[in-house]
Amino acid sequence: RPGSSGAEMEEAVAPGRDAPAPAASKPSGCGKHNSPERKVYMDYNATTPLEPEVIQAMTEAMWEAWGNPSSPYSAGRKAKDIINAARESLAKMIGGKPQDIIFTSGGTESNNLVIHSVVKHFHANQTSKGHTGGHHSPVKGAKPHFITSSVEHDSIRLPLEHLVEEQVAEVTFVPVSKVSGQAAVDDILAAVRPTTRLVTIMLANNETGIVMPVPEISQRLKALNQERVAAGLPPILVHTDAAQALGKQRVDVEDLGVDFLTVVGHKFYGPRIGALYVRGLGEFTPLYPMLFGGGQERNFRPGTENTPMIAGLGKAAELVTQNCEAYEAHMRDVRDYLEERLERVVLAQCRVLIASVGAACHSDHGDQPSPVLLSYGVPFDVARNALRLSVGRSTTRAEVDLVVQDLKQAVAQLEDQA
Repeated sequence: RPGSSGAEMEEAVAPGRDAPAPAASKPSGCGKHNSPERKVYMDYNATTPLEPEVIQAMTEAMWEAWGNPSSPYSAGRKAKDIINAARESLAKMIGGKPQDIIFTSGGTESNNLVIHSVVKHFHANQTSKGHTGGHHSPVKGAKPHFITSSVEHDSIRLPLEHLVEEQVAEVTFVPVSKVSGQAAVDDILAAVRPTTRLVTIMLANNETGIVMPVPEISQRLKALNQERVAAGLPPILVHTDAAQALGKQRVDVEDLGVDFLTVVGHKFYGPRIGALYVRGLGEFTPLYPMLFGGGQERNFRPGTENTPMIAGLGKAAELVTQNCEAYEAHMRDVRDYLEERLERVVLAQCRVLIASVGAACHSDHGDQPSPVLLSYGVPFDVARNALRLSVGRSTTRAEVDLVVQDLKQAVAQLEDQA
């Protein structure tokens, strides 16, 4: 699997930890292997359970930091300190600066915020310049142009399609290679226009695990941007949605060379909130708020901060920074073992396995196959029956054996019925 991340095959991750939660709520790690009640969770790309340390950090914040972070009394100052510490933890996890981190409700908001900001900045420059020279569109009435891949998450694809429908922007969806599964750097560069303002390419695909060549894309665009600036055109910004890579491999914004990076907490054992990294926020890279209110997050994302969730996100990031190499090595080992053991997969007849046919974000598409798999050239009938298995930090080889046996039994039952 050229360029695939260590945790994915089409795959995710499972818990099985001694978390302070009822045993029945654990996706795995409880009960005996021969127990009919035992379940093995392998849908970690959809979501991950909270680490016990994350739950503890959130609980402590609810007890001790219940105050408004903008208030001067003790509980408010405690909340502000927790938020600042979490911001530092997230920055350390991705190799960025704390002042370049904005907390959001999740990956969907972060991705929409980037796209929204690029459109706003494009029109702001047009309005302020009032002519056809300098850093703005060379054609009066032109629209900002976006470049993305054909296999992006819906929170990128759908906003861009909406902008096209509303005739607000133009978008090029670069197809991925049916051999490597990657969006080719040359194809992305070939799609560049004078009005191009953003290239947004996910770091790792949520259905296949293919890792995209984001560093190479950034390097090539950096060289191109020098030519554009010399010609009076604004530079092209680079965004990557790193939701499926964080906690599974090392992620560093300097190595990636990106201007924006999306963080999603519930993909690396944190709570269901997120963050957005913006290089040189407000100074080198533009960001425009979608919401207006009390001025929190330096007015870029106002609203009273959700301190407990932010505390949990900070703790989850801290754990990734401390243990990422061990996490990656374990998940790669279990994934490889799973691939070695897997034969044909049939989900409907399984009594033990908890997994997905396709991605969770396509759950409303009925019997339709994943558009991501179709983009890779997978035949319609094969894509419609594709099973996504994802392993996690606590998935064991014993659980893999249990799942493979379950799948064998499911196949045998179907063959008996045929």
